[in-house]
Amino acid sequence: MVIETNITKMLGIKHPILSAPMGPFYTTKLTVAVSEAGGLGVLSHVTLHGTVTLNEMKKSMEYVVEHTDKPFGFNIRTARLQPDAIKLCRQLPKFIMENQRIREQCVFLLTSAGSPKMMYNKHFDALRDSGSQIKHFHVAPSIDLAKKLVDGGIDGIVATGIEGGGHQSYDNISTLVLLQEVRQKLPEVPVIASGGYATGEGLASALSMGAGAIAMGSRFISSKECEFHDNYKQIVVNSTTSDTELKTGIFGPARVWKNALAETQSLVESKEEKQAEERSMSKVERELAELEMTYKGNVQEGTVYLGQSIGLINRVETVKDIIENIVYDAEKSLTNAYNTIKPTFIEQTVEL
Repeated sequence: MVIETNITKMLGIKHPILSAPMGPFYTTKLTVAVSEAGGLGVLSHVTLHGTVTLNEMKKSMEYVVEHTDKPFGFNIRTARLQPDAIKLCRQLPKFIMENQRIREQCVFLLTSAGSPKMMYNKHFDALRDSGSQIKHFHVAPSIDLAKKLVDGGIDGIVATGIEGGGHQSYDNISTLVLLQEVRQKLPEVPVIASGGYATGEGLASALSMGAGAIAMGSRFISSKECEFHDNYKQIVVNSTTSDTELKTGIFGPARVWKNALAETQSLVESKEEKQAEERSMSKVERELAELEMTYKGNVQEGTVYLGQSIGLINRVETVKDIIENIVYDAEKSLTNAYNTIKPTFIEQTVEL
């Protein structure tokens, strides 16, 4: 079972499936499992209490290449309220360049929650000039941003709709509409679709609209290899599509599971309103602590990032089974669609 696309060829992977980065939590073991299963594992930008992000990312990359020889990627959040972003953008390229196995296997950089321009520096240029095959993608929740990214020379975009879990945008556009708009107005740009994907039918629909791959977060949270607490995983398999809502997160809107904490939170409706009440670092620290509570199993009093796709997930499985089942079902869906329209197409051709 192999579905070859522009993204699978670009990144050197077997299946058009990526794990969505899910910072501030660790996804190191998940990254290994996804890459080993033929997809592309993506390391999260970890900001748990007491961590030194640069050191943690270096250790995670070393762990990945020790446990798989497959390609992988990583994420940097370049938001204003992410104080370690500049250091990561400047020092990680040098670290990758100086480690041959990491340079060979690290093929994907995803910037998000801010501007990709922070990555446009001499260190990243030197990494590219060193023979690295790394591709720089950025999250785009709107066509306007996608156009700016393409004009700026980005290698590709992750078109992310409001259905997804965690950090979202004020544009409030669904993945279905966004992906169609991107394909219409930017037909040549490599696109990964994200937000609402958890099944083979979802993958088939994204591929049929021109995406080269999908990225999944909630689906991979409910995998046996994911580092998240079992309580977090049980929420995924026991919830419906209506059990999430948008609340104001650290960087703007965030899709969260409806729990006791979410009931006490509100939603800032615009970027201007958010900037007017710009959050202090002490408030950011408190919100990070609420996220960490969930990571450790307190799913009622902590913040639980999850997408609407949780209503499509009913069991915890291995990453290998998740990917193989999704690819199999996608192939079946695409074949059924082809066989459904083929007779009609032939009849019309004969009549002409």
